[in-house]
Amino acid sequence: MADGGRKFRKCYDPVRAVATRRFRPQFMLMKQSEIFRDNADNCLQLAEKAEAQPAHNRFLRMANAWTALADEQDWLDGEVPPVPARVLQKQVA
Repeated sequence: MADGGRKFRKCYDPVRAVATRRFRPQFMLMKQSEIFRDNADNCLQLAEKAEAQPAHNRFLRMANAWTALADEQDWLDGEVPPVPARVLQKQVA
């Protein structure tokens, strides 16, 4: 067999998932950070199903990247305050 004897399984198709979500009304109501977190969840699901360690690690890195983007988007949208500045305390001499 040209495919190495592997059986093809139905897998998550990110292109189809994004294409079908775009036309659902609730998708239009989602914040950008929620979409990024949804992508992170998808990567975690793919990592669980990965058969090889390199693929597993790759999906975990992708999930971490999507989560970082979501956190940054929350900050850009004003949902999360910027890092608080340190309050300098007077030193008693």
